[in-house]
Amino acid sequence: QVQLVESGGGLVQPGGSLRLSCAASGSIFSINAMGWYRQAPGKERELVAHIISGGTTIYEDSVKGRFTISRDNAKNTVYLQMNSLKPEDTAVYYCNAEVKKMPSDWYNDYWGQGTQVTVSS
Repeated sequence: QVQLVESGGGLVQPGGSLRLSCAASGSIFSINAMGWYRQAPGKERELVAHIISGGTTIYEDSVKGRFTISRDNAKNTVYLQMNSLKPEDTAVYYCNAEVKKMPSDWYNDYWGQGTQVTVSS
C-alpha cells in the first residue's frame, strides 16, 4: 500500500501565504516525479507544479514567481510554498507521486485525497 497525505491547506486572505506538504508512505522502492495539481469548481484538474527527483521543475504560468515546489527525498515529502495568493488560486490541491514499489516495477501514479485552499477577504 502507498499513501499520500497532504497538509497545510486552509483559509487565507489575498496576498497571504500557505505552505502545503505531502508525505508518501507505505511500500516504496523509489519515487520519480512528485507534483501538485488543483481543481477549482467547474474546472478540470490542472498541473500547478512538478518536480523530478533530480530537481528539475515546471510551473503553470499563472503561479510562476509566486509558488515554489521542493522535495525532501529522504522523507519522501514534497512541498509547495505559495506566496502572494490570489482569489483565483482557490481550489482543492492534490498531491501526486510516481512510485515504484520494487526494482522490477513500472512507476505508477498515486494521488492524495486533496486539501482545500481558499483565498478570500
